[in-house]
Amino acid sequence: MPPTASRHLLHLTLSCRKISAHVTTPTTNSIIAMASSTEQEFIPHYKSKLTTFPRSHKLWDAKIATRVGEKLAARLNDVGVMDVEIDVEEEMARLECYRKRLRPFLRAVEEAGVCVIGSDKLQY
Repeated sequence: MPPTASRHLLHLTLSCRKISAHVTTPTTNSIIAMASSTEQEFIPHYKSKLTTFPRSHKLWDAKIATRVGEKLAARLNDVGVMDVEIDVEEEMARLECYRKRLRPFLRAVEEAGVCVIGSDKLQY
């Protein structure tokens, strides 16, 4: 079921190197809040992953996903957004390894007071 046009939409970009999330307004599709694992706060963690041996290809984990979720939720609270919606079909089309690592992100957003509509339909 595609998201309804009356709610703010949460867009996620996941790769082995980063997690990025932004929320758009329903009418103009302009970004109102965003958070990413490439922000200044995460650079020491990123550099430590690059210098380990054997080198890991996964540069973010549940801890980083949780922190990115907290940052996004705080920014959404600042602008007064209390609920966002995800495209369940798009998220279910992701590889299972990414969906499992997405769980801490969604949990952190919800624990910070922002309702994520559609997260209960995701199968990890």
